[in-house]
Parts: sequence; structure tokens; C-alpha cells
Amino acid sequence: MTATAAQISQLRRMVAEIGSGTYSDTELGEAIERYPVMDEHNELPVVGGEINTVWEATYDLNAAAADIWTEKAGNLANQHDYSADGGNFSVSQAYQQAMQMARHYRSRRKPATISLITDVQS
Repeated sequence: MTATAAQISQLRRMVAEIGSGTYSDTELGEAIERYPVMDEHNELPVVGGEINTVWEATYDLNAAAADIWTEKAGNLANQHDYSADGGNFSVSQAYQQAMQMARHYRSRRKPATISLITDVQS
């Protein structure tokens, strides 16, 4: 399944990428598709190792937004504050804001569970 145009548009707004052209719709769609979740009918995307054909494409946009904000912060990490011509420029605040947004969306992602399989040897 693929992310819908509405989901891509919503993610674009969540990561402040409206009209910037930094991320293409394809790139945002790929970010969304990394986080499939149970749909409203309690269907999982994969059941027993097989793709579930009745699963309706449902994704965790908050997890995708957190990844994009973390990537944006990484691109800002090498910037530093400086003074020039009598002015002070605090460009490191952009990094701090991007990390704050990553934490914001990461705290809102859907809960996940992990099945633990133990190897019992006789």
C-alpha cells in the first residue's frame, strides 16, 4: 500500500515543509510507509509473515514527522551562534527547535508492542 496524497499533505504541514521543496512527495511518502499500524478494523499489515490483503493503509504520521524533524536537526547541527557588525545571531536555536519538534512528535507516536520469542532448548 502507498501513502495517500492527504497523508503526505498532512505530514508536509507537520514538518513545516509547505512550499519549501526540500522533501518531495515521494520522500515524504516513503517516510510515512516506514510506520504501518493496525487499521480501524484491527487488521495488521502483516499476519503470519504474509501481507494482509484486507488491511487498509494506516500509518503513524507522528513517527514519520519525528524522523523528519530529527533529520532536519542533523542538517542544522553544525551551525553556531556568532556576532557580526554589532549584531548577535543565535542560529543554534534552529537546531534546538527542530529537536524540540522531534521530541514533540515522538511523544505522540502510536504505542508499539514486541512479541518476545524465547528459544527453549530441551
